Amino acid sequence: MENCKHPKDSKIVSTDQVLINDLNNYNTLFGGVLMKKIDNNATLSARRHARVKECVTASTDSVEFLYPITQSDSVCVESYVAYTGEKSMEIFCKVISENMITAERKIAAVAFLTFVALDESKKPIKVPKISPQSKEEKLLFMDGEERAKIRKIKRRQSQNMIESLDRKKPWELEQ
Repeated sequence: MENCKHPKDSKIVSTDQVLINDLNNYNTLFGGVLMKKIDNNATLSARRHARVKECVTASTDSVEFLYPITQSDSVCVESYVAYTGEKSMEIFCKVISENMITAERKIAAVAFLTFVALDESKKPIKVPKISPQSKEEKLLFMDGEERAKIRKIKRRQSQNMIESLDRKKPWELEQ
């Protein structure tokens, strides 16, 4: 397959300890802190796949928080390209927490994000297709087209909703 890459070639893995400043009032990792880690990883996967200076997050399609991550855990974010369109890349992120005392590991969260690669003029460019190899890559790729269709429907719905939103400042609205 011409201009085709393996998902593993875009894989980014980063592991951090959970610091006290990252905890919410339940002593678990703030969801927003984890989302930032996910977006950072996904950006690098997109850039590694497209081999361009700039890739932008088009959407965070889903983030599922499955288990809380505590201060005694490490948090490992693994990301790679799971599916591609002509000019977009769907990045899959898997978050694994590991209790550093008991060695218990859990998939704490999963996420899908969509990225677009940009050229020097900030215009979207074509991205390489992927050829999945592992069982996990094939599983994610198999449902990729369906997720892409759902994204297009949601994008249209969002655009329609946005057209209806008021752009006035709150204090300018009639009571």
